[in-house]
Amino acid sequence: MERYREIERSIIKTYRKEIWSKFIKAVKDYQLINENDKIMVCISGGKDSFLLAKCVQELQRHSQIHFEAHYVVMNPGYNKANIDLIMENAKTLNIPIEVFESDIFEVVDTISSEEPCYLCARMRRGHLYNKAQELGCNKIALGHHFDDVIETTLLSMLYGAEIKTMMPKLHSDNFKGLELIRPLYLVKESSIIAWKNFNNLTFLNCACRFTAKSMFENNSKRKEIKELINKLREVNKDVDHNIFKALDNVNLCCVLGTKKDGVYESFLDTYDDKE
Repeated sequence: MERYREIERSIIKTYRKEIWSKFIKAVKDYQLINENDKIMVCISGGKDSFLLAKCVQELQRHSQIHFEAHYVVMNPGYNKANIDLIMENAKTLNIPIEVFESDIFEVVDTISSEEPCYLCARMRRGHLYNKAQELGCNKIALGHHFDDVIETTLLSMLYGAEIKTMMPKLHSDNFKGLELIRPLYLVKESSIIAWKNFNNLTFLNCACRFTAKSMFENNSKRKEIKELINKLREVNKDVDHNIFKALDNVNLCCVLGTKKDGVYESFLDTYDDKE
């Protein structure tokens, strides 16, 4: 059996409960992929996006829903070794990728020394939306997973002073007709790491020239939150599930205020209506 077939089989068989079933559940529960969708699957070179690509491939083979998928790698300025690794992994996994170039790293390095991650993320998103439009796609699939969701939630609470999370799908405000989807929404990072190790795969960890600098790596708020959640798991093994479930179980009678489309509403606005 060819190696990529063995890797595909591991998703469906070995990690059926941890990966495949949760991928399918997210697709169905959040209605992420529909008939005649044309999806651009974004591959950064890391374990999450490559697993996403394989899951989407498997769904195409086994689902009765007809949809198209384009597997796209944006090169923001990686060095040759990193690009070679991405190409090698795509070949190993039998993923027909298309690489397109951008000068994001060069631009960010020139104009933003204090907040490179923020600017880089915004520029990446813009390039990806433009590429999706060029390909005629109506959806962009990203490899964010369960841990990204709960980490984003705590980041928003502890550093942004608001309760919000990373949504399973999102309409674009600036690119009409485009929707962002996250099919690995329910898959835990530990399961992705286990799948990677089981198949002896090596992916890019972080090829960003900015986070390679210790000042950004050591001060990473997301890294801090990840460590906090790991500590909380030692006391309560279900803490990550509870954080996630809380976002689907908000008691509006017991919050001080809510905000929708930029409009804030205090509990006092309707408090006396209940007399």
